[in-house]
Amino acid sequence: YFFILILEESGYLPRAAYLLDRLMGRVGLSGRSFIPLLSSFACAIPGIMATRSISNARDRLVTILIAPMMTCSARLPVYALLISAFIPKRKLWAGLDLQGLVLFLLYVAGITGAMAVAWILKRFTSEKFQLNALMMELPSYHLPRLGNLALGLWQRAEIFLRRVGGIILIMTVCLWALSSFPLPPENATGSPIQYSIAGMMGQALAVVFKPIGFNWQISIALVPGMAAREVVVSSLATVYALSSSAVDAADALVPLISKGWSLATALSLLAWFVFAPQCLSTIAAVKRETGGWKIPAIMLGYLFSLAYLAAFITYTVASYFGLA
Repeated sequence: YFFILILEESGYLPRAAYLLDRLMGRVGLSGRSFIPLLSSFACAIPGIMATRSISNARDRLVTILIAPMMTCSARLPVYALLISAFIPKRKLWAGLDLQGLVLFLLYVAGITGAMAVAWILKRFTSEKFQLNALMMELPSYHLPRLGNLALGLWQRAEIFLRRVGGIILIMTVCLWALSSFPLPPENATGSPIQYSIAGMMGQALAVVFKPIGFNWQISIALVPGMAAREVVVSSLATVYALSSSAVDAADALVPLISKGWSLATALSLLAWFVFAPQCLSTIAAVKRETGGWKIPAIMLGYLFSLAYLAAFITYTVASYFGLA
């Protein structure tokens, strides 16, 4: 956010929007959509709020619909966990790192998917909602004002802390309660969580996610992951009954999942999170910006379908090559 704000305060971002107007126009958007989409790489919520500057109703709606597909920072803990567990540390040509290349391709997949959705919406949008010419004032270049930078960072930090102190904390506590009760019977042979409410939920959801290679542990973690993607790592640690702190939960999980999951499952989960339905805070922001539940429902439906389809194709192809 700091570097995005520097670009914005220096007067560069409006010029970037102007330069990208023709490229964005090919998928049915205008250059004004560039700034909200760029902000969405940090968090989709401020990006969605930034669409208020888009005067064209169609452009604004499409930008809101595809903003959650940008690879926000909340996905990075999940990506880091899976990449470190399943992608070897290997140098490719010209010193290119394999793990870094995989992370880059995940970013590209999100951007490509978003542009494809925007292009499809362009094809099926009536003529009266077609694009208008881009007209915007280009401010002069100037040094960023420290006061404006500090205010922008404070506002975005406040949004993040509100999520951490609210939804993420509540969902983590709820998952702990669901995974702890009821207690296993005296003659139980499996892990305690298998007999808990969370274990029962995971077993039920595993039937739905079996075609894409997800086991019941992953299925449980996806439930709080709908509230906030960052919770997935700590949820997996809870499911695997790890006593690790939040700092080293990922390190403790790496040897467990690398032995217990197949590479096809890991790749399928990565594909899922490229398009996975966004967090509850994002849904609430979309509802507030659009004034109803229709657009959030459409967003949830198409993102879930895309995520499931991408994970299914990935798992099927990986299994065909013997990675299951």
